[in-house]
Amino acid sequence: MNHIEAMYEAVHNSRAHLRRWLPWVDQVKSIYDYQPIIGSWLQQFAEGRGFQAGIRYDGEFVGMIGLHDIDWASRKTTMGYWLSQQAVGKGIMTKAVDACLYVLFEEYQLNRVQINCGVENFESQGIPKRLGFELEGVVKDGEWLYDHYHDLYQYSLLRSTWLERQQG
Repeated sequence: MNHIEAMYEAVHNSRAHLRRWLPWVDQVKSIYDYQPIIGSWLQQFAEGRGFQAGIRYDGEFVGMIGLHDIDWASRKTTMGYWLSQQAVGKGIMTKAVDACLYVLFEEYQLNRVQINCGVENFESQGIPKRLGFELEGVVKDGEWLYDHYHDLYQYSLLRSTWLERQQG
């Protein structure tokens, strides 16, 4: 199975689980729907605006983590992620986010990383909480989700806070 097929299978097998929180799930109806998406991810990386990375666990593709473009002038970005249903609750995404934070703060020298989570997406909220992010507030009607808006919690982590955590 190639990477596109593995990604499609992970989404397809967790469609109901992912659809509760992600507005793009219905747009992926076949492996061919990923071709333009992957092209945009490659362009994003080539232009230095961020990256998208697959996550594997026990040899299986189980999710993705990436950036919603880097604002180099302000040295900040917003991170997004998803996991297939069978991979939730195993610490996989917490480890993936933590690894990305190292890249973003040490290699990219960013100052701020944000994560937005649905206010009812308790599993996703646990990740920034465990990693020392600060809850900044609620973004009312922050995202359109198929037929309604839903509120988001906005979390942030500053490089200085992350460095303190690394030392202590």
